[in-house]
Amino acid sequence: MIDPIDYIDINRYPVNQPDTLAFKAMIETIHAKLAKDGCAVLKGFLLKEKLSDLVKESDNAAPHAHSSMNRTNPYFSKDNTSLETTHPLRRFYDRSNAFIPADNFGEDSALRAIYEWPEFFDFMRVALDESDDRFFRYADPLADVIVNMASEGNGFPWHFDTNNFTVTLAIQNADEGGDFEYAPNIREGSENFDAVRDVLDEKSDLVTTLRLEPGDLQIFKGRYSLHRVAPLKGKTPRYVAIFSYVEQEGMVGSPERTKQLYGKVLPIHLERAGQRGDAYLD
Repeated sequence: MIDPIDYIDINRYPVNQPDTLAFKAMIETIHAKLAKDGCAVLKGFLLKEKLSDLVKESDNAAPHAHSSMNRTNPYFSKDNTSLETTHPLRRFYDRSNAFIPADNFGEDSALRAIYEWPEFFDFMRVALDESDDRFFRYADPLADVIVNMASEGNGFPWHFDTNNFTVTLAIQNADEGGDFEYAPNIREGSENFDAVRDVLDEKSDLVTTLRLEPGDLQIFKGRYSLHRVAPLKGKTPRYVAIFSYVEQEGMVGSPERTKQLYGKVLPIHLERAGQRGDAYLD
């Protein structure tokens, strides 16, 4: 049985010790960063000696990745010809990427063991300053624990996440490229299309660039912050695990977006279509 505590640098990040001063100091730092720009990075969250295990796990699951090349706007929605061509909803970009769906990470997965560890869940809830009735694991059987796999020429254009909270764990970087760029909280409270348009036109001073290293844990409010991954170079694939959390119990992805990202749709996606509790575009 896989024990998550064997993978996390508990001495540096005591996620399983909520009553300690070290835990409280860690949470205060995370809260300050999230309040500032919706993003906090815990450098070296994973033990270096365990990174090879996660690389191997990703390598073994890589053949099951769904690769796609299409054009999408930041909301993964259809074109709306009633709007002007410069509107963000009408700005489409090439997306070349691959996701390894969550159904490839079962009971023998270290990634799933970390995600489902109660202490890690409680830590994430406190880190995101959420109450018990507003914080849940993503119920999507294809998307709760996934690995984003990208190789040379791949990247991810500007977009918003469907789920409110996204936690990413860097596993392996490409030889070059792959920087994470984001516009903090650009649509918190409203769509803010004018500010989104400025980012797309490269006229915005809101964009922040991050270079994540293997073992880093990133806590990110991707539903509110426009973000992208810069194109990659080299033969080494970039692996990033994604742990997803939401504010609404039982939430899953829309059938359209699920098909785009994972190449298939399950009955649960059809049954729960249109049941989201917020009004943001996807």
